[in-house]
Amino acid sequence: GNSEKETAMSKKNRFLLRTKEEADLNQYWYSKSTIEAMVKEVTAEAKKCAFLSTPSVYFSLPKDSKLRSNSKVFDLDPRFKKDPGFVEYNFNEPSKIPKELHHQFDYVVIDPPFVVEKVLALYAQAAEMLLPEKKEGTHSGKILISTLVENAEMVKKLYGVAPCKFQPSIPKLVYQYNFYTNYAATQLGEKNPEIPDA
Repeated sequence: GNSEKETAMSKKNRFLLRTKEEADLNQYWYSKSTIEAMVKEVTAEAKKCAFLSTPSVYFSLPKDSKLRSNSKVFDLDPRFKKDPGFVEYNFNEPSKIPKELHHQFDYVVIDPPFVVEKVLALYAQAAEMLLPEKKEGTHSGKILISTLVENAEMVKKLYGVAPCKFQPSIPKLVYQYNFYTNYAATQLGEKNPEIPDA
């Protein structure tokens, strides 16, 4: 029932408790409530999700859920290797994504560690490989990406995405990010109470 779901959510986030951010990998985790909002969004919209550089969200999916067993976490951090859903992924080398994973996902979640266009373009290449093949030039899969508020035009051009009202809280990051989706997000339509009014 729903109450069980809520108690599961109100428990501490085990990933955040156990996993220290690695400065060398430019890791900044989302806050617990931001992760919960992302999990709700992905759960509502995806059957098979590719989590690109978003381990905090992948590892916050319920372990026994169908979505978790159908999804993969694409990352460079060797700490996650033991997970059966782990795929070693260097964003500089999208061509190294295993062929058997091409066009196997209906949803991608992306949090690029750098905010420059070159890096965002490399993630866009990866998304294109993982999502169903484009129809009439647009993605037939769904995309959720977080990057700088100022990158709105850049990601619109690369991914066909628009900003969501709900902005992520990333406690250790000094810049404000937006979430962007290429569809009307159902769980990210309200303002995030953790983000102060500008």
